[in-house]
Amino acid sequence: LKAGGVAGVCVDLVLFPLDTVKTRLQSPQGFRKAGGFRGIYAGVPSTAIGSFPNAAAFFITYENVKSVLPHGSSSYLSPVTHMVASSLGEVVACLIRVPSEVVKQRAQVSPSSSTLRILSHTLYHEGIQGLYRGYKSTVLREIPFSLVQFPLWESLKDLWSWKQNHVVDSWQSAVCGAFAGGFAAAVTTPLDVAKTRIMLAKAGSSNASGNVLAALGGIWRTQGLSGLFAGVVPRMAAISLGGFIFLGTYEKARQLLL
Repeated sequence: LKAGGVAGVCVDLVLFPLDTVKTRLQSPQGFRKAGGFRGIYAGVPSTAIGSFPNAAAFFITYENVKSVLPHGSSSYLSPVTHMVASSLGEVVACLIRVPSEVVKQRAQVSPSSSTLRILSHTLYHEGIQGLYRGYKSTVLREIPFSLVQFPLWESLKDLWSWKQNHVVDSWQSAVCGAFAGGFAAAVTTPLDVAKTRIMLAKAGSSNASGNVLAALGGIWRTQGLSGLFAGVVPRMAAISLGGFIFLGTYEKARQLLL
């Protein structure tokens, strides 16, 4: 819990400006109207509050599921174990992450409004379900992301450990995390764009219903391939750096605590 929470807070706060740029590039009104480079830390209180419990919930679930399923470098089921564990971890973590992300993204594209004002406005007009707008699309983004990232991260660590005849150090785990995260970020960008459009959609609009396929179809029709991959560069940069900091910090904190 502590290792995951510390890792989550570190990566979210350090890389917040890149996340803001990515969100504004993906927003329906476009980068400039969404705020450009102004108020780059808009929405950071929401992230600061949700980051620790979100990351802790993921790693508690991931490690516990992994411990009861077959795993180890010699097991051919190892990649499947990592896929199942990371997917279940994301489902649990998204219960905390989605309300935080809804408020954060709305603040990022409305830098003149405070986080508290956006939270109260969402609750007043949409209720609790408004805070969970985009839960399904977030899970549908995170599961494919985890299916790529975590088996790749674990495989790269196993390969590096085998090459040097001892378990990887925390910095080596961080490098593996950066490669795994960057690759997973690139291939799942269209799902991230759809999730952003759903969370930012006005109440009552077609995207507000949360239909991921409809959101993807609308982006494809109006903006084509470039729309589906909007923000791919800052997303890859943020998640590559994030993978380095997040997974490296997690491994180091875990080693120190255990």
